[in-house]
Amino acid sequence: MFKRIMKGGQKKPSKSDSTDGYAPPANNPTAVVVPPPSGTIEPLPLFRDVPVSERQNLFIRKLQICCHSLDFTDTMKSVREKEIKRQTLMELVEFIQSGSGKITEICQEEMIKMVSVNIFRCLPPASHENTGQDTADPEDEEPSLEPAWPHLQLVYELLLRYVVSSDTDTKVAKRYIDHSFVLKLLDLFDSEDPREREYVKTILHRVYGKFMVLRPFIRKAINNIFYRFIYETERHSGIGELLEILGSVINGFALPMKEEHKLFLVRALLPLHKPKPVAVYHQQLSYCISQFVEKDYKLADTVIRGLLKYWPLTNCQKEILFLGELEEVLEAMQAAEFQRCMVLLFRQIARCLNSPQFQVAERTLFLWNNEHIVSLIAQNRTVVLPIIFEALEKNVQSHWNQAVNGLTVNVRKMFVEMDAELFEECQRQYLEREAKAKEVEEQRELNWKRLSDVAAQNGPDMIIV
Repeated sequence: MFKRIMKGGQKKPSKSDSTDGYAPPANNPTAVVVPPPSGTIEPLPLFRDVPVSERQNLFIRKLQICCHSLDFTDTMKSVREKEIKRQTLMELVEFIQSGSGKITEICQEEMIKMVSVNIFRCLPPASHENTGQDTADPEDEEPSLEPAWPHLQLVYELLLRYVVSSDTDTKVAKRYIDHSFVLKLLDLFDSEDPREREYVKTILHRVYGKFMVLRPFIRKAINNIFYRFIYETERHSGIGELLEILGSVINGFALPMKEEHKLFLVRALLPLHKPKPVAVYHQQLSYCISQFVEKDYKLADTVIRGLLKYWPLTNCQKEILFLGELEEVLEAMQAAEFQRCMVLLFRQIARCLNSPQFQVAERTLFLWNNEHIVSLIAQNRTVVLPIIFEALEKNVQSHWNQAVNGLTVNVRKMFVEMDAELFEECQRQYLEREAKAKEVEEQRELNWKRLSDVAAQNGPDMIIV
């Protein structure tokens, strides 16, 4: 077998030789022979067993073996061919990783072709697409694992090693890792297999770092994925992984921040709070938002208003997530930005204080455990306290949860210590409003009683206009 392979470079390969890896023609050793779509796979010699001058050709022949598509849904089918392909992929990864020498441009082209044949495929339909039903919570769904992963992992590893290699010339590589390649790579983020998404995330992040010319295109393409997810499908498996990449990208934004980046915050990141499955990727989303505020504290007002715009009305678990994110933003907020949004903000906080869901009310009261937030509130207490005073009083008087009741008492004490005179004035105004409301209610009940008495005296035929 070995002698037959070695002689392949000295004569034009025959049909019988084609099963040995599709060697290039002798008159043009760099020419690429497109492998047939089917046929048997035969093992090729190891790289260390051939002269250095023959390794580039052997590299191409091994790539051609790996272009064979095999059925992984049946574990008993093509067992020998699968093992040969797996071993060949491992050898290719080791060859790239070892840095044995710069691979030629034609080898790079063939490698990207092989990678594309294997990883760019139609993903299987998600579980909700099979049943036609929309599941209530994507977190509860079991991921569908890719049966071909033992081979796909090696293909991804090969691609990753190629991208990160110091021997890879970006001027050459960008001819093959182009816009079309990036778009197809982004499509793979919708894979249900978390192992695949992790590899795709790592590779795209490295591509973003190495190929500067592709950066605007990648950001725009990710934007488009977000827009479709937010406004059309609300279904995508890789939003969290995409946000992880963006967290690092945002961290590298130069100051002053470009208008393009601020628009990305307003048009893509903030609306990502709207979809139902936000809990799946909220941690990564919150990190991206906090990176924007840390980069430019003036954006805190924009972020707060965005959170209030998408604040959940009936989902208590989402509210708890929003309150946690709110605290992170307020932690980085300056007084001037706080003053711009504090009225709208504390109207929402007042509603959360009175939430019958004790975790929401409790998480809201925890905001007063943050020294920076308390400092901002103290500086603007003449505006803040009148807005939330009634909510505090209602909690003390009638909230069913003892923990919420106790925390509210502590917050009231803090306001008394801040400004006793202001607290007393708010209390006086509150009692006046309560007295007036009680008076109006009593008058209303009296009027109804009078009407009922008149109706009773005049009988059932009386018509009240």
